[in-house]
Amino acid sequence: MKQKDFALIIVIVIISAIMSLVISKFTFSRPASRQEKVEVVEAISSEFKEPDKKYFNNEAINPTVLIKIGQGTQNPIR
Repeated sequence: MKQKDFALIIVIVIISAIMSLVISKFTFSRPASRQEKVEVVEAISSEFKEPDKKYFNNEAINPTVLIKIGQGTQNPIR
């Protein structure tokens, strides 16, 4: 390679570096424009409100009780 080729390569590298810096400044946002507003979450407290008496009372149906219908004998199907 001749000396003119080295000079040409160096000039191309410098010009491409300058262009990439300029393009990156316009492409990527600045830190000031990257700020985002978020809502603040309330702290969790250890207090527990009483459940609604309409649904949780002594006369309410307990879904965890086993319901037995009939005599309880099982007749296998053959």
